[in-house]
This record gives sequence, structure tokens and C-alpha cells, in this order.
Amino acid sequence: MIPRYQRILFWSLVGGIALMAAFLLHGCQQAHKRLTSLNDATPIAAPTTASTEEVALYLANDAEATITSTRDQVALPQDPTLRARALLEHLLAQYSKPDSTHPLQPGPAIDDVFLLTNPDPTIPGQLAVINLHSAFVDNHPSGILTENLTIQSIVGTLHAALPQITQIRFLVDGQPRDTLAGHADLRASYPATDTTTKPVQPTEEATEP
Repeated sequence: MIPRYQRILFWSLVGGIALMAAFLLHGCQQAHKRLTSLNDATPIAAPTTASTEEVALYLANDAEATITSTRDQVALPQDPTLRARALLEHLLAQYSKPDSTHPLQPGPAIDDVFLLTNPDPTIPGQLAVINLHSAFVDNHPSGILTENLTIQSIVGTLHAALPQITQIRFLVDGQPRDTLAGHADLRASYPATDTTTKPVQPTEEATEP
């Protein structure tokens, strides 16, 4: 026969386990309610809309050492900074195609684009700071012509699509870098202009934005 004190101890343990289970169940229900109410109260970010439109791409041709403007249909958001980034990603993606006249390695090229007030009050319009991926820069073919044509292509395309941009600078992974691949100056400011008629030249040594 089981002693009385063991029966009391057994039923006390059973009761304690039941109370702990009830307490844990109640805690889980309360936590679920709090998470549900938090999710319901969190606003859902509006999706970025991008409509397809015709834009001018300033494409480089290594064999002819030229920049040619061509029309293309591109889906672009309305926000100017997102618009500039999407446009340049589309532009540089053209150069990874098999029939490219300015062959570049495929992969992400533009990390971000920032549109700022021009630090020089005598220059109207905005300054575009283009933050390039280091992988794009590290894999870019070296050569005066090839590097300069890449710069001309970017400058001309931005000028045509966003005329409020009057100056352009470059960073690589958020840091200044001397050249693109040994030749084209990345520490200078470039005036935004039509590069099909006259190659753009750096105007000044850039300071960190």
C-alpha cells in the first residue's frame, strides 16, 4: 500500500504541473495577441510604382570612339533618385550583352545615386553623386578610351533624363577612388551635358560629399 505522504506528494506534483501548463498557455495567448495587434498597427509601405517610358540612352562604341544617343523603353519609378539608379542600371546592363559595342562584365554596377544641392552656389541645379559597386570598378577594362567612354555614357544619359542635374561625381562603395580602372578620373566633378557632341571633361577636384 502506498504511504499517505507519497500520495499527497504525487497529487501536489500533478497539480503543480497543471498550473504551470495553464500559466504557459495563457502567456502564449497573450503574446500572440500582442504580436497580432502590432502587425495590424504597422502601416504597409506603398509599393514603388514604375511605368514604362521612352528614354534616351547614350551608348558608347569602342571601335568608333563615339557616344550615340538611342531611344529605349524602360520601366522607371517617379522618385528622382530611384529613377536615376534604375536608368543607370539599365544603361550599364546593355554593355554586358553579346553584341555590345562597349563590352563590360555583367553584374550590379550602381549601389546608389544621391541628388544633392550643388556645393558651389554659383552652379545652378543639383549634384548627382553616383556610388558604384567595387566589383564593377574592379572588373572594368583598363584603358583611357574605354574608361572615358563609360563616364561619357553615364553623364550623357543622366543629363538627358534628369536635366535638373548639372554636376556629377563618383564614389566606389561609399569612398572616393582616384580612377575608374587606372585612367578616368573619379575624384573630379563632371558637368552634366550632351556627350554625343563633345566629350565632357572634369571641372575640379572633388571633395567628399
